[in-house]
Amino acid sequence: MIKYRYFAPMKKIPTSSAKILITIIVLMRAFSVTSQDFYYAVATGPTPVLNSPDFEAVFGGSDGLSVKTDNSGLIREMEFIALPGTVFELIGEFDHGAYKIFKVECKEYEYGTELFVDSRFVELKEKRPGERFIALPKKEDIYKLLDKAVGNRYCWGGNYNDGVQKLVELYQPKGNISDGKKNEWMLTGCDCSGLMYEATNGFTPRNTSKLISYGEAVEIAGLSAEEIAAKCKPLDMIVWNGHVIYVYDEKTSIQSSLSRGGVIKLDLVETIQDVMNSRQPVNDYNSSQGSRFVIRRWFTE
Repeated sequence: MIKYRYFAPMKKIPTSSAKILITIIVLMRAFSVTSQDFYYAVATGPTPVLNSPDFEAVFGGSDGLSVKTDNSGLIREMEFIALPGTVFELIGEFDHGAYKIFKVECKEYEYGTELFVDSRFVELKEKRPGERFIALPKKEDIYKLLDKAVGNRYCWGGNYNDGVQKLVELYQPKGNISDGKKNEWMLTGCDCSGLMYEATNGFTPRNTSKLISYGEAVEIAGLSAEEIAAKCKPLDMIVWNGHVIYVYDEKTSIQSSLSRGGVIKLDLVETIQDVMNSRQPVNDYNSSQGSRFVIRRWFTE
């Protein structure tokens, strides 16, 4: 039987007397544990973060040979892959004996979703460590990673194109699987925002819900595709809530797209024309309505 234990959050103190009493009881239980108990963890390598504690159902399933996906072939339990050094606050744990699944919070990924990590991907800490140092890589280093990703598969929640080999070691398939299934198991590839998240070492926001207002707006309302392309600069984001495409150079775009099979470069004008077939260019996403897109400029040399 898997046991769940709750770690009392020290920072949230309720105000009603009933809630205070409950909190005191929980805190007493938390403080009664041994010195071996910890309340923080740091990712020691690329660390899959799910919105479900049931890792075994996702990586292996009932037959030990399956990866849990939806009708589009996506692992919807995947949120992102935390980069080495990412700090987690432990909220609770599911005890599996040889390992635990921690329920966590993470300042690098605050999107209102429950988050879970496997204890074998992290190092435990008694005191909160400093957050991972995030510096914007040099432009040439960003382009090296973008170029390396071209041709890779689309992976929902993926932002580590080489994949996480440790997943097939810890959740070992119970038989032979194809190379394609292994790539799926390892989370090889990336999704649209994950492409730039990896290329910038986590400098850019992880999801499009934040990218739509990230950086500065490029005024594009009422312009044609050719006029919009002429205003674009390298690494600008063509974005809406749900997808992002990046300006690679003055003539080329790059994106990770499920419908296009993964990471691909395309003609910039044709890309914008394709977007404009179903969306209108606007200057500010949040003050507009309907099917729309914006261009956000975040990289300046």
